[in-house]
Amino acid sequence: MKILWTREALRQLTEIEDFIAKDSAERAAHFVDEIVAHAESLLSGNPRIGRTAPEVSHPDIREVLFKKYRIVYRVNKSVVEILTVFEGHRLLRIDEIGA
Repeated sequence: MKILWTREALRQLTEIEDFIAKDSAERAAHFVDEIVAHAESLLSGNPRIGRTAPEVSHPDIREVLFKKYRIVYRVNKSVVEILTVFEGHRLLRIDEIGA
């Protein structure tokens, strides 16, 4: 299944990388690469592997975890759209997913 990253998700990845880069640019780039690889490897073969995002309760808006980050995505017929990525301690905001 094809994986698409939305602008919001890419913006969030950039923010994560910028924050970690304050300590180590190399570690920051590696960490973001790990997030992307984790999401794409899990979701390309089994897009419904994640749980339904509890703030939305819509069966097509789901999430998987990577370390302390939530990767929220929408399942369509032949595409998985990564909607946003953020630290798991906070709640999903509706404006982040365009719903």
